[in-house]
Amino acid sequence: MRNSSAPSNGRAGLGQRLFAFWYAQADPLRFDRTFEAVKRRLLADLSGDVLEIGPGTGANFAYFQPGIRWIGAEPNLFMHPHLLRTARRAGLTAPDIRPLAVESLNLPDESLDAVVSTHVMCSVNDQPRALGEIRRVLKPGGRFVFLEHVAAPRGTWLRRAQNTIRPVWAAVGDGCHPNRETWAAITGAGFSSVNIEHFNVPLFVAGPHIAGYAVK
Repeated sequence: MRNSSAPSNGRAGLGQRLFAFWYAQADPLRFDRTFEAVKRRLLADLSGDVLEIGPGTGANFAYFQPGIRWIGAEPNLFMHPHLLRTARRAGLTAPDIRPLAVESLNLPDESLDAVVSTHVMCSVNDQPRALGEIRRVLKPGGRFVFLEHVAAPRGTWLRRAQNTIRPVWAAVGDGCHPNRETWAAITGAGFSSVNIEHFNVPLFVAGPHIAGYAVK
């Protein structure tokens, strides 16, 4: 639900500041408990060089195994103080936090063992470009690991609600779109294999979810 596209100034910057404050309060209280089991299954066995896009306040630090070389691409500069505090509590003494947008990662080709996205692809400005960048920086055999809220099935009352609320939801949620068919974007992004699980959680328009991984 957080935006991992380019940093903004002015009115957009104020929105990012407010979203960072709200997210720092809300994420530990509800979101992490809701997805704890899924995150443990997805993240616990990652190793080597791991890029996390849109790490927000660092809720995923608790699930990574010791010894990974972690890089965080977090374009919302107002998230950085929260992220640093969480990193210190998790024992990560030198977190590599960079104000990078996922559509333009500025990292070498085939340099990463894994890329992690949890509730980020809903808010990127250009999903195909973002997924192309993720594929580019992954080593052959590397994994793109994802946990995302997505659009409800077409023709359902929930999909209609997502479509109706989208402009307001995006304005208050740092660019989040509740009605994106992210599973289709990932499937069509050119990975050698894709494993996706669909499930639901009780979060109103953000209830439909996918989790899984794609291999380069």
